[in-house]
Amino acid sequence: MGNTSSTVPSPHRPEIFKGIALFTPGGDLVYCIDPYKQARWHLHLCALLQELLHLSEPPHFLVPCFSATIDRWVDPKTQQIRTAAEACPQVLRYQALLNAVFDTGDLHWKAIAPSPGNCDLLVLSTYQQQFPQLWENHDLIVRFDQTEAANRTNLLEQSEQSPRSPQPQGYVLRLYVSGITSGTEQILQNLHQLLEESLQQPYTLKVIDVHKNPEQAEADQVSATPTLVKVYPLPVRRMAGDLNNGDRLLQMLRTESTAR
Repeated sequence: MGNTSSTVPSPHRPEIFKGIALFTPGGDLVYCIDPYKQARWHLHLCALLQELLHLSEPPHFLVPCFSATIDRWVDPKTQQIRTAAEACPQVLRYQALLNAVFDTGDLHWKAIAPSPGNCDLLVLSTYQQQFPQLWENHDLIVRFDQTEAANRTNLLEQSEQSPRSPQPQGYVLRLYVSGITSGTEQILQNLHQLLEESLQQPYTLKVIDVHKNPEQAEADQVSATPTLVKVYPLPVRRMAGDLNNGDRLLQMLRTESTAR
């Protein structure tokens, strides 16, 4: 594996962690950052995709072909932080996005050699008819954290006896941009840092390109980019232009605390 060493911690994620990313063939992304390096995160991410895209079952077949993994640990000999990052060949083109969500600078991700037969295009094409949503691009970038994992486990245990609440948990946010550029990635990185440092609840952040989704931009009354829209909790609020004003952005997000 390709390893690098570092002693500089990130301000919005732990120094030691394991990160898992799962892409769809259409380019959507769900990921997690786990400081405890627990197992089964791929299962959680597949279940999250099933819920977000309304699939008939979790798309476990994506894991061998569309995943990436990063691991940071302390070398016992040198006491330096070591980093190993690997990605399936199909998602190596998303290295800049992976570095943005994991806050790893310009880290180079090493290609994972695929297992024979797992990522054959003919085999994958057999799933497209059953899961067409996975081959569509929804401009989706969602972090799944440990709080959500615990809540999801509880919900699964109770699902046969109680209906699922129609209300989303935590914050639902949409970031409208004009194309995925280096500027967009910087905005996303800064926004993730602010949200993770300041919010006390889980959040879902969806990135939407106004050129690909003009109807949704119009429905959300977005006329300029970048614009952050708080969809939930109500009331709906928008912030356009400079998203680096942390105080103003948090005031917009927390409007519901005084309005409800």
